[in-house]
Amino acid sequence: MGLQRRFAIVLIPQDNQTFAVQVPALPEVNTQGKTREEALDRASEAIELAIEQRLADGVEIPCGDAVVMEHLIIEAV
Repeated sequence: MGLQRRFAIVLIPQDNQTFAVQVPALPEVNTQGKTREEALDRASEAIELAIEQRLADGVEIPCGDAVVMEHLIIEAV
């Protein structure tokens, strides 16, 4: 059994009703899906591929990340 890692992901609803996905700890991972579930499935696959590539390249695998999300309200002038 492999070592489990937990990654924060950012789901970004798009104007065309799809979802874009970003993984802050793995900036090379960007994917999308037609539904939330598809986006999550694709994110999981993309994370696995990124980890495999990092291992092949001898690059460190993050233990996860401590993402803190904040919201700013900006009033346009």
